[in-house]
Order: sequence, then C-alpha cells, then structure tokens
Amino acid sequence: QVQLVQSGGGLVQPGGSLRLSCAASGSSLNINNMAWYRQAPEKQRELVAAISQSGTTGYVDSVKGRFTISRENAMNTVYLQMNYLKPEDTAGYYCKMNINWAEHWGQGTQVTVSS
Repeated sequence: QVQLVQSGGGLVQPGGSLRLSCAASGSSLNINNMAWYRQAPEKQRELVAAISQSGTTGYVDSVKGRFTISRENAMNTVYLQMNYLKPEDTAGYYCKMNINWAEHWGQGTQVTVSS
C-alpha cells in the first residue's frame, strides 16, 4: 500500500524560509511526476510547483524565484524549499505523486506566514 508522509511547515515571519518534505513508502514504487499544491481558506486548491521524473520543473507565477521544488529519487522524496515567504503564501500544502499510474496525496501540512 502506497503512503505519502509530509513533514515541515509551521509558523514563519514574512521574509522567512521553510522546507517541506514528502516521502513515499510502499513496495515496487514507480514514481513519475511529483508536485506540490496549496489551498488557502475559501480558495480552490492550486498547483504550486511540479517536477517530472527527468527533473524538469514548473512553477506558478506567484512563487517563481522564491520556491524551489526538488526530488531525491533514491529516497522517493520530493522537497519544496520556500524562501522570502509572504503572508499570501499562507495555506495548507499538499504533495502529490503519480505512483504506478495512480495519483497519491500527502496528508497536508499548514504553512502560516505572519508577524
């Protein structure tokens, strides 16, 4: 059974940094794309960043130059390094992986940017 476990997140001041991690566990994992989404209160979930199996990355405009997505294939893990955080980055953050041709989600973690 595939399971995604997230770590990281929390409360940070504007301009600060946080790093999110998401690790997949299970047997015979064939992981294709990995991505991070976020959902703020009363807003739709949005794609923040994605990375392909070959390492090609993409970002929503609002985080370009501030967030970096990366993956460590040997550890079945995806990371989201978030720098220069703004209050509007406050949201629940969710990882998603395409594993064995099915989508799997992490449990979510809260990021709050506030002074």
